[in-house]
Formats: sequence, C-alpha cells, structure tokens
Amino acid sequence: MSETREFGAAGRAESFPRPAPGVREVVEPGAREVPEPALPDAPAAGPPGAPAAPPLPRGRTRARGRTAAAGAPPPLAPVWPGSPQPLGARFHTGPDGTPGTNFALWAGGAESVEVCLFADDGTETRAPLTDLTHEVWHGFVPGVRPGQRYGLRVGGRWDPWTGARWNPAKLLLDPYARAVDGHFGMVPEVYAHARDWPEQDVADTVRDDRDSAPYVPKGVVVDDADDWEDDHRPKTPWSDTVIYELHVRGFTRRHPDIPPQLRGTYAGLAHPAAIDHLTRLGVTAVELLPVHQFADEEHLLRRGLSNYWGYNSIGYFAPHAAYSASGSRGEQVGEFKRMVRALHAAGIEVILDVVYNHTAEGGQGGPTLSLRGIDNRGYYRLGPDPRGYSDYTGCGNTLNVVQPHVLRLITDSLRYWVTEMGVDGFRFDLAAALARSLHDVDMLSPFLAVIAQDPVLRRVKLIAEPWDVGDGGYQVGSFPPLWTEWNDRFRDTVRDFWRGATGDLRDLGYRLSGSSDLYDWGGRRPYASVNYVTAHDGFTLRDLVSHNGKHNDANGEDGRDGTDDNRSWNCGAEGATDDPDVLALRHRQVRNLLATLLLSTGVPMLVAGDEMGRTQGGNNNAYCQDNETGWVDWSLRDDPAWSGLVDLVARLIALRRAHPVLRRGGFFSGMSLAPEGLRDVTWFGPAGREMTEADWFAPSATLGMLLSGQDIPQRDARGEPVVDDSFLLIVHADHRPVEFTLPGPPWASGYDEVLDTAREDPPGRARAAGAPGVPAQAAGPGQPVASGAAVTVEARSVRLLRVRPAVRA
Repeated sequence: MSETREFGAAGRAESFPRPAPGVREVVEPGAREVPEPALPDAPAAGPPGAPAAPPLPRGRTRARGRTAAAGAPPPLAPVWPGSPQPLGARFHTGPDGTPGTNFALWAGGAESVEVCLFADDGTETRAPLTDLTHEVWHGFVPGVRPGQRYGLRVGGRWDPWTGARWNPAKLLLDPYARAVDGHFGMVPEVYAHARDWPEQDVADTVRDDRDSAPYVPKGVVVDDADDWEDDHRPKTPWSDTVIYELHVRGFTRRHPDIPPQLRGTYAGLAHPAAIDHLTRLGVTAVELLPVHQFADEEHLLRRGLSNYWGYNSIGYFAPHAAYSASGSRGEQVGEFKRMVRALHAAGIEVILDVVYNHTAEGGQGGPTLSLRGIDNRGYYRLGPDPRGYSDYTGCGNTLNVVQPHVLRLITDSLRYWVTEMGVDGFRFDLAAALARSLHDVDMLSPFLAVIAQDPVLRRVKLIAEPWDVGDGGYQVGSFPPLWTEWNDRFRDTVRDFWRGATGDLRDLGYRLSGSSDLYDWGGRRPYASVNYVTAHDGFTLRDLVSHNGKHNDANGEDGRDGTDDNRSWNCGAEGATDDPDVLALRHRQVRNLLATLLLSTGVPMLVAGDEMGRTQGGNNNAYCQDNETGWVDWSLRDDPAWSGLVDLVARLIALRRAHPVLRRGGFFSGMSLAPEGLRDVTWFGPAGREMTEADWFAPSATLGMLLSGQDIPQRDARGEPVVDDSFLLIVHADHRPVEFTLPGPPWASGYDEVLDTAREDPPGRARAAGAPGVPAQAAGPGQPVASGAAVTVEARSVRLLRVRPAVRA
C-alpha cells in the first residue's frame, strides 16, 4: 500500500455561491445557526393558523431547507418473507417452485430497506424488505433471475453529529454483491451530504436528497452453479513458494502474444502466452494486486487519472468488472474462475491482495456508496467526534472489525474467494488495522482469533502487511504462527548493503538466514518472512539502481506523494544515461539484488517486470498510472541489454527448487544435526576464517555464508533426513575487488563455480576468463576451484560455489 494515500486530495471540498437544489441542512443542537442562502423557489410558509411543527426530542436534529422535487413513485415488486441467511442476493427456487432471488442485508440501525431493481432502460422497481430478523432485513422477490441489476436504499435517522448518516435518496451497493455492473461517477449526487454547501465546516451535516442512482454501479444477481471438480490446487508448501506480484491489467496490457481483446483482463492472464512466461521463470504463485471491485477517487478523476492499483475497495465479493473481457452482468465471475483454473493447471497458486481495512467511501467528506449509507456507525470506527472517523489507514476511514457483522462480512468474503472462486491465499493490506481491538493492535484480536479457528481460512496462505499508519501500528515479526509477513527489514537491509550504506554485517546475516531475530518464536519458521527488494510500492528494480530521488510529477501532487526513504543509488548518473560504465554497474546491481533475494532463506517475492528491467521513469508511487508507466513493457524481453536477466532469474529459481538447503523449513541453529555433519551455517570473512563476535560489529562489505547440506532439519515423505549439496555464498558490496580465501577442511576439499554476477554482463560488456582483472578461478559455472585458494571477488558482486565435501579420516 502506498504512502501517497495520506497526501491525496480526496475529500477536499469546493465552494459554490449557493447550494444545489435538493439539499437540506441539519444543525447541531445548541450550535450556532448556519445561515441559509436565499432560495427563490423555496416553498412558502404554511397558512396563518397552521399548527407549528412539533418540538424534537432532546438530542435530535431538525432538517431544514428543501428536498428534491417529488415525482411519481416507482412501481413496487411483490416480496415474500424470504430468509435472513445467507446475506446478499441468492438466486434459487422458492418454497412453491417459483424461481426468484432472496435478498438479505444487515442494517442494524436502519428504519427501512428497499431493493431497487433496474431494467436495461434504467427503469426502477422497488421491493421493500419488511421482514427483520436479528438486524437482518430480508425478502424473496419472485421472478428475479441471474443478470438482474439491483441496488439498495436504506432509510433511517440523519444525525451526523452522532454518526447517523442514513439517506434513502442514495442508491447503495450491496456489500455482498457478487458482480458489479457500471462505475461510480464522482458527482455531487453520490454524496449523502451537500458537499457544495457554502459553509464548508458543516457541509457534511447538510443532507442532499438528490437521487444518486444514475451515477452509481449496480449489483448483479449471479448464478452460483459451478463445477470445480476439474480444478486441482497446487498446494505448494510455503518453503517451496516463490511469489510473483503482478497487476492483472498491467501484466497483460502490452503483451504482443495475447489477443488485443483479451489484454488487460482475467482472460488475458489465463492466456498461454502469459502463463508460459510464469512457468519459464518457475514462480509458484501469483499475488494479484486488488481485484475486488474498487472505485476511483474524485481527486484523481479531476486530474484525468484513475486508481490503477485498486487499493480502494467497495465490493468484497465482486471481481473488478473492468478486468473482464466477457462482460459485467455476471460474466466476470466465470472469467475469473477460468483464470484460476488455468493457473492451477500450470502449477501456479493464486493469492489475492485484499483491502479490508478501509473502503472507497473515504473520510468525513467522502461519498456514500455502500456501508456508510447502510449503517455508518455499525461498520466504521468513528472518531471522538462521531462526524469523523478513526483513521488508521491513511485513507479516511477504518472498518470496525471488532463488530461481529463486520467480522462476518470479511470472513464470508474470504471463504467465498477460497471455496467458490478457487483462490489459494491472501495478502492483507495494512493488516495491523485489522488486528486492532478497541484501539491498540492486539494479536489476540477477534479477527486473528476467528481466522485461526476457521477450518477453511486457516489452511490457505495468509500474508500480512504488518503495519498501518496509526500509533503502534508497526508490527513486523508480531503476527501469530499461521501468518507469513512482508519483511520490510529484509528490503531495507539488502538495499542498504548494496548501496554501501551498512556499517556492519549483523543485520545482513539475519536477513540472509531467514530473519530469526524477528520470527524464531511460537513455532514460526523461516517462511514466516516474505523477502522482497521491491514491491508495487516504490521503485522498480531498475529504477532502484537508476535514481537517487523520486520523479512523481505525473501524479499531479507536486511531489508530495511517495516515500523519500528509497535507499536507492543511481550508480553515478540520475535517470537515463548512455554512459557504458554506469549502465554496466546498474545491470550488475540488479543481478546482485536478484541473487541476494533468491538465495536467501525465506519466501522470495518478485515484482512483474523486474526480471526484464521494467522502468517507471523514477516514479516510486505509480498508483494512478494506468498507462505505459504502470504496464509491463514486453519489448524488453528482446532488448539485448535486458534479455539475459529473464534467464538469470529462471536459473536462480531452478537452483532454489533443486536444493532444499536454499529453502530450509527450519531456522539455523549454528550446530551440527547429522552425526558427521558440520554446523548448519558457518560465516566467513575474506581471510577464510570463521567470523568472530567482533567481526560482526566491525565495518565490512564482504560476507561468506556456508550452508551445510548435511544438516537440514527436514525429513522426506519416508521420514528419512533430507540431504543436499553444501554451498558457499559470497556477497561483496565494496567498489574494489577483494581477495577471498575459500575455506578448506573440514568444510570443503574444493569448490565448483555456480554463479558469479560479475560475469553476467550484457552483450558488449562481458569479459572472458583470464582477461585483465578476471581471475581464472571465475571462469564460468562448473569450473573447479581449490579449497584454501584465494579467489578474486569482483567489485559489487555475488558468487555462489558448490562445496565438495572434505574427506574425513
């Protein structure tokens, strides 16, 4: 999730000389009167002698002003009592064999609920839900079939001073809608309050009675019938997992081998051309940026931009309709399922990036699209002043997960995506906000407790973004044992090491070996750490080595958005350059970062396009760039400068897959596990001696890590110990070469070269073995090297050598 959302202009009000027609004002009891502008067509006062309006009860507010012009009431549909379970719209056959749809909505404080059915010409028919069971309004509407578009109107008290914001003039999206047709137009009519009221400090207390139906999308009744018998989940163990983070639209939009009509869609991601690239790399899971139905923020639309990433959810059951090639009247559901099947058939799991911490309704001045109009006080964490919200997300609101019905909404959604849509796991955006009880983050919170005991959810992959923007929100290393976490400590440490900004090697040692300082408690394993160097937030890998600062002018926020803590280094020139030495160094740094990521213990995560040098031109917050900036440029596969990088990534992943010592399921102990084994990990300095405690605190840019394949704390399916080759990994970040003495007996009798990032230069920059500055010992994969020999490790490079076991007496 991007830092920009704290700086976005959403909610900024515009003043107009007079209110728009159809608004009414609400005044806080005891507060100063808000002057009402003269309205030439305001209704006249009652005739002399007419009775005065009755006084309001203490604590209530009085609405005054004018309401929307009354028209002919819409026709009513027949409604039978129906059932309060399940929530949402479910098509089925009624008790007498009549087909229809059951509608059920939790709206605890509401006074009325109407289902509004829309014909293709926009004609609206209303079906009042009059049955109420345990705060769930429900009814069965005969004749309503799949494909029917609908919305909700919820009536109740308008009293923003106490958080009550019911306004039946606003058509609301069913939070359980399984498909959504249309999009939100961020016009004044979609706000429940008069956002153009002259007195802006109280504008959110003035009710707007104009109908929002023409400007909002509608839910779609979906036929749930499907057959998943031919789908086989890969069920990849965490220790074998390699994650590839991608955007459905951005990954496929420019792919030349995907038919144009499928680019940017679920069907495009299911196309063999897309899947072939994933299988060529060897990744085991795709992590999709948000695919729940989401909305664009008004401040972006005003600038001609849109919310590209999708961290602005409004429909937790509906696949985002804009990514569908087949239609939005329920067809997107089937298309998404077919995409999942295709990925599963290729052995690739599907993980969704989900945003349950906030919704697209924003803060106090935001639009009323769904939950705010259903029960504002029941769904959101309100602030000390109930007009506003407790914002732990930087997006204006926070869902109140402590409330049982909110917790149910989230868990129902999660189970739906697993059981009916076929996904294999979730990455929870700002997960610390979900773990808050009353105020503080609580690892025994209702949300975490429910997940831990749920028979469906506890078996899928659960990834936390372990922070939010509130006090005490940074929780890296704190989530319970079922959870895996994005490890930003890995990101920062590895970036700092390769740009030469680390003072000593202590932190790097922890990150290379699984971050036991963070995760070795409560039965957690090294795969509790999702290791990454880049993510959708921030620079791409190529930009990380090409820019010292962000270049976000295209976002239209005058550079306020995006982090300034990039920990990047441009290798001697800012941005684009034709300097061959700078370009060669950048390529090597990219290889160093990828090799470090894929050879470290933990779960590696790559970002789509990093394996072929994708650039965003230095934009480190491309959340609103639904264009060439945000899309993967597939022409880079054929660019001689970058084409070899795909092969390098595939080789590293294949190496990791072939060698369990590189993807251990248990933390290192520093002890021998096998009768004749060595310590499971041994650390060396350039002199070939074991690191002492003092060495860890001394300034250094070189570290050797010897992984023993005889000392792996895992057993195979027959219960036999897992045995593998041993490897020596050398990382060297100094700008000068270093002589590194390879450890001899008892660790090794010799070595075979596996990888040297200094030898992976692009065409025109590669140097042959024996050339000046290139030692013979570095002459390619498989080249034998004697133990005890001093080898030259080139400046800023990674070397990996396979260990030949020492012969024991």
